[in-house]
Amino acid sequence: MSDVLPPVRLLTDELPKGPWIFGRQVETRDAPLDGSLVEVLDHSGRFCGHGLYNGASDIRVRVLSRGKKSELRNPRDFLLRRLASADRIRKKVLRLPEVTDAYRIVHAEGDDLPGLIVDKLGDCLVCEHHSLGFWKLRRELESALSELYPEVPIVHRVPPSVTKSEGFTPEEPTADLGQRWIRENGLAFPVRPGHGHKTGWFCDQRDNRVRVASFARGQDVLDLCCNAGGFALHAARAGASRVRGIDLDEVPIASARDAAAKNGLAAEFIHADAFDVLRSVREDRQKPGVVVVDPHKIVKTRMQLEAGLKRYSDLNTLALECVRPGGVVATFSCSGILDLPSFLGMVFQAARRAGREIRLLETLGAGPDHPQRPEFSRSRYLKGALLAVD
Repeated sequence: MSDVLPPVRLLTDELPKGPWIFGRQVETRDAPLDGSLVEVLDHSGRFCGHGLYNGASDIRVRVLSRGKKSELRNPRDFLLRRLASADRIRKKVLRLPEVTDAYRIVHAEGDDLPGLIVDKLGDCLVCEHHSLGFWKLRRELESALSELYPEVPIVHRVPPSVTKSEGFTPEEPTADLGQRWIRENGLAFPVRPGHGHKTGWFCDQRDNRVRVASFARGQDVLDLCCNAGGFALHAARAGASRVRGIDLDEVPIASARDAAAKNGLAAEFIHADAFDVLRSVREDRQKPGVVVVDPHKIVKTRMQLEAGLKRYSDLNTLALECVRPGGVVATFSCSGILDLPSFLGMVFQAARRAGREIRLLETLGAGPDHPQRPEFSRSRYLKGALLAVD
């Protein structure tokens, strides 16, 4: 790669705060090739930093560095420094390998690598690309990761939504390494790295699964949108009297059943729509004492916000109607556009619709391997509320 990087000039003399520079903030003439590593210049032509450019995306530049002009002279070495710093936090500070072999090594903007996610799933790594620029740097990324994780297979994945927002289709498919088993807090779960939802496993809910399980002893637990059974099986191990996991996707339901068998735990996993199950449970005399509401990403764009909030509200209203008095509801949203105050407002409205009194015990979020930058609130995409219901 040439030492001379193409420039992108801002319309002002101030580099915007945060890791994203939008199309309305940069000049359009003499645009670099999409996916290029670029130098960011202010309107007066002074160097401000480095980033990844994509003229097909509304996020025109993802800022990588605000430091020295020489910092990106060797992209592979730059990536190695950033990756080593992120990896050190997970291993030395959080000490995650002591409790799991499935965790997030790179959380995009939270680790100063905007547009890149790297998850460790057992004996392999999954790179999820939300930026054309990182997709084009995947060989340098592989080289850097291989220094930190020698001989560990690496899978690259581009989510379908990114092919639209970034304007490209990957020229190579996601590799299939087959089924692997990961461990989390003493339980084993099957995953297919790079396939299924997200990178193949929801690392973000690891701590929340343990927290919710602390209420499960002796309780009837209903886990809605259970995926591969993370909440359900932690509850079963914690001594729940009955555990049901519900999901509309047959593939994760099969994985959940395999996980229950491997761990020797009693749990029923049902292929069904959460709304239909809740309407049925609402009519039962014996109601669950713990209900988990963890749907997929319902709100993906601002255009979907109003309709998405209504769907969240309908789902949470039904869940609150179904839990027994004195029970607990753990409800979540992974929609980054929906902020925490709006999410909690929706939950409180759902309680009024259900005619239930609730007390907010805790707000929940992603685990610490999903760090956040104060100037980028959207890093807090996962929001949760732990509710006591009367």
